[in-house]
Amino acid sequence: MKNKYHNAVQELLAQNPTRTFKAKELARKIGIVKPDYSNFRHGLKQMAAEGKIAKYKGNNFGTMKRATVLEGELHVKTQGYGFLITGEGEEDVFISQKNMGVALNGDIVRAQLFAKSQGRSREGRVVEIKERGRQSIVGTYKKSKKFGFVIPDDLKITRDIFVHDSDNLKAKSGQKVVVKITEWEDERLNPEGKILEVLGFPDEPGVDVISVVKSLDLPTIFPRKVEEEANTISETIPNEEVQRRLDLRKEVCFTIDPQDAKDFDDAVSMKPLKNGNFELGVHIADVSYYVKEKSLLDKEALRRGTSIYLVDRVIPMLPEKLSNQVCSLRPEEDRLTFSCIMEVTPKGEVLKHKIAESIIHSKRRFTYEQVQAIITGKSKGPFKEEIQLMHNLSQKLIKRRENLGSLNFDLPEVKVELDKKGVPIAIKKRERQDSHRLVEEFMLLANQTVTEHVAFKRGKGERVPPFIYRNHEEPAQDKMDDFKKFVKALGYPIDPNKKVTGKLLGKLLESLRGKPEENIVENLMLRSLMKAKYSADNLGHFGLAFKYYTHFTSPIRRYPDLAVHRLLREYQKPLDFQLVQAKKTKLENIARISSERELVALKAERESIKLKKVEYMQRHLGDEFEGIISGVVAFGIFVEINDILVEGLVHISDLDDDYYFHDEKKYQLVGQHTEKTYRLGDPVKVQVVRVNKDERIVDFILVV
Repeated sequence: MKNKYHNAVQELLAQNPTRTFKAKELARKIGIVKPDYSNFRHGLKQMAAEGKIAKYKGNNFGTMKRATVLEGELHVKTQGYGFLITGEGEEDVFISQKNMGVALNGDIVRAQLFAKSQGRSREGRVVEIKERGRQSIVGTYKKSKKFGFVIPDDLKITRDIFVHDSDNLKAKSGQKVVVKITEWEDERLNPEGKILEVLGFPDEPGVDVISVVKSLDLPTIFPRKVEEEANTISETIPNEEVQRRLDLRKEVCFTIDPQDAKDFDDAVSMKPLKNGNFELGVHIADVSYYVKEKSLLDKEALRRGTSIYLVDRVIPMLPEKLSNQVCSLRPEEDRLTFSCIMEVTPKGEVLKHKIAESIIHSKRRFTYEQVQAIITGKSKGPFKEEIQLMHNLSQKLIKRRENLGSLNFDLPEVKVELDKKGVPIAIKKRERQDSHRLVEEFMLLANQTVTEHVAFKRGKGERVPPFIYRNHEEPAQDKMDDFKKFVKALGYPIDPNKKVTGKLLGKLLESLRGKPEENIVENLMLRSLMKAKYSADNLGHFGLAFKYYTHFTSPIRRYPDLAVHRLLREYQKPLDFQLVQAKKTKLENIARISSERELVALKAERESIKLKKVEYMQRHLGDEFEGIISGVVAFGIFVEINDILVEGLVHISDLDDDYYFHDEKKYQLVGQHTEKTYRLGDPVKVQVVRVNKDERIVDFILVV
């Protein structure tokens, strides 16, 4: 359609803002001759796709002023339809597959709302793609006689991507590849693309995990110039830097980390004071000394946001030269740190504190297992007195938090052990011990103290300096109402009139300790709470019951911690509050990027573990396991195996001894004739009957 028709259409619709028109009526009013009608109609659709005019149900066209256009992220379901997510607290917009156009899962799009029918949720159609959610797609390349195509691994991408022979990088049929969509303008046709990388055949070592990495557009190497910048950094600490810092090298401090850790962020120290209190020191690697703001290293660290710990590898935020060497608090080496030194009473109250740039000399690299053995008396070990003091204080800190209404989740985790080829050979539960809690409590206390330090360092007019906070907002009422119904069905009623507080939820968690349904309730409680996020506004931390909280203790692997260190250094000097707004805007951007990257990292970590769990179950086809019913749906029951935390489905078609109906309110399936019930939290025995690694699916049948 020619430009003059564009203008004519828009003028006509503007003159009739309350009306809609069929394409033929518009053509007649504008004076389109019959030979041009086909192009005119196509042009109308193009104008609607570009958001210049609105297309309503029944192929009616009208002005955009009549339509509400919302922007958000498109979340597609495996069935093909999707929802536009516009923000917390707002109703999602249903987008049918036919109204999705050429948008993909994760894209930021603009959608035009349809008129809302009474009693039905909002519905709309995508009119513009603002930003693609992913640059590349991982899938399996297939070659037919006439053409090649990629079948995406992501079941939420329902279209195969055609690849011309000249763009296939000589990939072989059946190989995993990374493909980029190069052309897709017509939703009636499949997208076209070019292969960017051939990953290998699915059964080759490492291909499964690298497929997860590539599907989320995660970096696998650092840019050459970033590595070069890192390599110019010297491990030698200048004497003038030593002289200006608080020298703690003679203090007894040490690190406590997992057995396989190499990036040691934090060290701890503790000694009794003459007044009966204790001096507790939390010493954090001073990454900000080496990674200068706006440097190539800094920009790359912000782009990554966080280190990602996959089942078989780590994708670090910083190059190895920094993360495992220069910044890592290795034993018997001088290291630059930021120290939070607190005077703490025997009851765990911080009376005063000092935050300073420092230099330490770690006396020992402990593992959690070594410290646990000292705590339990199984090992005498070095620094036994310090460790026992730390253990006693950490227990007081736990009690103190609980009394404030802090939630102590104790969800089990597993470690998947792999052989040299990446094949899973064992799945073992990670035991959360007092040594883990010791370090956790000290880090929580340091994070809280640092935030209070800044919050109470007020300038003119009692203004608080701009800062990055780790917020956890109060839960939404509707989520809590659903949660109350859930636990009531399990026999743990909560007074519906009572306001949900941390103390209330904490008491519930305590009553569940050791019960079969403990993990299920904890999981649902976590999902019912708000997600913790970074922000330049302080909203408090509901889960910890802290009014002030940030992340200060892991700058090697989290960008917000690095930013916090820079702020602490800057705020040692008089503050210029005229620059507040510009600084806050910058911190808001850091907080947004960091929150987004954290979610991607969590997804990658969970996906990598899940695929290895499923692969592990392939060798256990036919084996029987004890488990617990972890979910009840209309099409069956989900069962989680007790020892290895692998979840699978018992399909309702395999419950063939009766006709079962789904009792949603009581979270159970009930046999129509036998009245036999399968209820959430019930212990069961299952047999593995089907495993599909590509779809991450494990199916069970019940063993009677």
